[in-house]
Amino acid sequence: MPEAAAMQKVAVQIKVNGKACASQVEPRMLLVEFLRETCDLTGTHVGCDTTYCGACTVLMNGLAVKSCTMFAVQADGSDIVTVEGLEKDGQLHPIQKAFGDSYGLQCGYCTPGLLLSTHQLLADNPDPDDKEIRKAIAGNTCRCTGYMNVFKAVKRAGQNMKGA
Repeated sequence: MPEAAAMQKVAVQIKVNGKACASQVEPRMLLVEFLRETCDLTGTHVGCDTTYCGACTVLMNGLAVKSCTMFAVQADGSDIVTVEGLEKDGQLHPIQKAFGDSYGLQCGYCTPGLLLSTHQLLADNPDPDDKEIRKAIAGNTCRCTGYMNVFKAVKRAGQNMKGA
């Protein structure tokens, strides 16, 4: 295959955690790769590459999306929040604090996705019941916690955010 047939790169500019992150990328570059390799934000995890596990969940324009099956070019011009973007001025976000206080995490691999899915849920509904929590985190698989403390953490986060 001649070198002239090399894949053309595409310019993307994505606002990530409030900062511009721009690059020339191959059209096939996944958003998770862009975040980890171009923006050097490794809190977004690569788990299954099929959207099953949710470890790659980020917020795009306020909505939880799976970054392992979305191309970076699809996010061009978007506002992305990763787990690194939750804390402000060295202070944990109320959701992060609630997960720690409620033991809603163990190994931590799924935690970024759970935190961001919880963020979207609580932005829409600050006082969710168990059924609403179950639906909101359904796209996030955790092999360690058994989910009971995750439910406690989501409820505590809602209470923390009301007081914040």
